[in-house]
Amino acid sequence: MAWTSKLALAAGLAFLPGSAWADAVNISYLTHWSPETVALLENAAKEYSKTHPDVTVTVRAVPFGDLLTTLRSQSGSDGATIGGIYDLWLPELARDKLVAPAPEAVAAEVKGAWPAGVVSAASVGGALYGIPNEIDVYALNYNKELFKQAGIDAAPKTWEEFRETAKKLTKKDAGQQGFGMINSWAAGVVHPFASLLVSNGGELVANGKPALDSKQAGETFEFYDGLIKDGSSDPSMATADANTTGPFLDNFVSGKTGMIIMANWWESALKTGMGDKFANIATAPIPVGPSGDKPHSISYSWMTVVNAKAGEAEQKAAWDFLAWLNGAKSGQNGASAMSDILMSMGILPSRSSDIEAHKEKLGTEFLAGYVSVLSDAKPFPVVPGGQEFSESLQQTLEALQYGQVSAKEAQAKAQADAISILERAAK
Repeated sequence: MAWTSKLALAAGLAFLPGSAWADAVNISYLTHWSPETVALLENAAKEYSKTHPDVTVTVRAVPFGDLLTTLRSQSGSDGATIGGIYDLWLPELARDKLVAPAPEAVAAEVKGAWPAGVVSAASVGGALYGIPNEIDVYALNYNKELFKQAGIDAAPKTWEEFRETAKKLTKKDAGQQGFGMINSWAAGVVHPFASLLVSNGGELVANGKPALDSKQAGETFEFYDGLIKDGSSDPSMATADANTTGPFLDNFVSGKTGMIIMANWWESALKTGMGDKFANIATAPIPVGPSGDKPHSISYSWMTVVNAKAGEAEQKAAWDFLAWLNGAKSGQNGASAMSDILMSMGILPSRSSDIEAHKEKLGTEFLAGYVSVLSDAKPFPVVPGGQEFSESLQQTLEALQYGQVSAKEAQAKAQADAISILERAAK
């Protein structure tokens, strides 16, 4: 099929039956999704195959913790043709020539249909490498019933209000904490801290250089330290993994944690864990710090990339399938098929037309708090060494949680480690 067919897809036109491949083409799609979501992706692939009978799409899933290593270890011609990746991984995968740049027509479609910040996260050196799908932002999640019991009328809007609210929600004798932090999981530790940082006017990285030595960052380390010293946050209640299993989720679900800062994607985990009590959960923008101007959130995104080591026919078929999967009107009600899959998990799609197509579902009390911060979100810095930088900051924040370092020591260590990591990765 000619690459111009993608532009026809963007205009909402259907593909013509048949394909330009002389022989059958088999492509594989590697993801970390659950069996239920994999089944939805397989159904979409079958729908695509109705007009592309010569293309077979096989879906395989591995745990999130194994996804990057699997992509790297199986990146040869026998590896997955398509991979779903976290945007932080892209610079190094592109540097190592493991992912292929998008064809011109695909890149043009993405640049015109997705927000600029999301496109930037899917690009390296001005070249687009992936088709964005999921976008995640952070908001304050709180238990309305616990607020009512504590005589609290509304979610905190400033750090001062946040700290006082956390104190009121804390009942040590009942094993209840006001604010739940996370430990044992890099993104879970770093992203809530980073969201408070950007809501205080700070940045993790500015102009490619670590910015954790700023006044705003110092205030954020001190704020975290204060919540712990107040007893409003208990690190023993904070363990979690990338699937949010563990005490962090359990304590929020059971009403032992009053507030958390978490991403939109975990709505399904909350609904499963809470049942009817999910109605007690509401969301609000991140409280603003003393040096901040308005609520902000860190954002990160996921994208699908194509294996640069795959054969030419497989790469062409992969891009064609991805263009269809993410194209307007491939799903229901003018949405893309990918966005329908994402929405089934409570995940925000990133294509602008998909957000419009799903606006009714996105207007729920839980998701509305996330949609409201999309326009002011600050993308997590996508730089070489970004994953190592995140894991290093995780370790420093965990040391702060457990009282092993002071706020000033944590700030100094975080900045020094970040400089070393990013400078090394840039060479």
